Amino acid sequence: MGGVLDTLEERGFVEQVSDKAGLVRALEQPITFYNGYDPSAKSFHVGNLLTIMALAHLQRAGHRPITLVGGGTGMVGDPSGRSEMRKLLEVEQIQANVDKLKAQLQRFLDFGSGKAMMLNNAEWLCKLNYVDFLRDVGRHFSVNRMLAAETYKVRYEKDSLSFLEFNYQLLQAYDYLHLYRTLGCKLQTGGNDQWGNILAGVDLIRRVEGAEVYALTFPLLTTTSGAKMGKTAKGAVWLDAEMLPPYEFYQYWINTEDADVVKMLKIYTFLPMAEIQQLGQLQGAEIRQAKECLAYEVTSLVHGKAEAEKAREASRALFGGAGESEAVPFTEIDIAEVQEGLQLTKLLQRVGLAKTTSEARRLIEQGGAYLNEQPVTSIDAILTAQDLKEGSALLRAGKKRYHRVTFR
Repeated sequence: MGGVLDTLEERGFVEQVSDKAGLVRALEQPITFYNGYDPSAKSFHVGNLLTIMALAHLQRAGHRPITLVGGGTGMVGDPSGRSEMRKLLEVEQIQANVDKLKAQLQRFLDFGSGKAMMLNNAEWLCKLNYVDFLRDVGRHFSVNRMLAAETYKVRYEKDSLSFLEFNYQLLQAYDYLHLYRTLGCKLQTGGNDQWGNILAGVDLIRRVEGAEVYALTFPLLTTTSGAKMGKTAKGAVWLDAEMLPPYEFYQYWINTEDADVVKMLKIYTFLPMAEIQQLGQLQGAEIRQAKECLAYEVTSLVHGKAEAEKAREASRALFGGAGESEAVPFTEIDIAEVQEGLQLTKLLQRVGLAKTTSEARRLIEQGGAYLNEQPVTSIDAILTAQDLKEGSALLRAGKKRYHRVTFR
């Protein structure tokens, strides 16, 4: 049970620990710990998935996770890593997002009796008396120390830090205190951008309760090329199939940079380390086997084995030049549009292979646009009935981004 910290370190999850020796001792017995999540979207993304995997490892080692959604703090907005104030959400929208997020978490965590819990901090934060809160909690915080923290310093110097956001650290620290008092929570985890906020909670509990609790943060991953993990040209890599189809999710992992494959296998799969080390020894063209293993394992965890198998089949068919597959993302269009003349630049934009028609033109000019695996050579090209094969056409942007257009 206590060896789970070694497991997390070996797999690349650990960035900072407030008291490593103390946490190792604490983890020798089952403890309750928590990780907070922003409910501003109806889906987690790949960045969140790193923390979810860490929670799963801790639960498998016998510890109880609390997934805390910020229904209360979401009405304030966390200034961490932001150059401007976050958009504040209504209570109804937050609750709708919370329901979606829990459904995703259930793929990774056991929410059975006495197991994982999902709580909403609106349950206690919205009931606070502001004067009592300032007197009991606010007096333990130094404004000078808060402004020295990077989270607040950058925004303060830009004259864009609202008083509303300035309260955020106090509220997050109070969350930790509340969970310590009510559920005996002794560890808070989170992304490394939350280090200051988490330590504020550790310090508050020490001052108010005279107790030792712990902080553990996870790295904010970037790829070898320096890109932020979970970001693509089209935006965030969401876990919700409606926001990102399983095939595109699978392709995101297939396109992992060679130098990052082992790191991603350690963090985003439950494969044994010995198997990961074997996959890491593959070189040259064989490294695609490791990427396929990564893509299949992560897609299975997020979308289930059936969707992972469909995505793998589609990817193999397209990569091997064997034609299209039903798992490839598609858009249905009225056949009358083809009869009137459907310009390919507009179609590429419409299906998401280009953000604008200008980008679509550049894609064609640079030789990166394909129709039915044939290069599109003119920016004035039009899709005609002769281009349809069994009522559909296959578009491609670059080497690996496919989209099937069907017609009714």
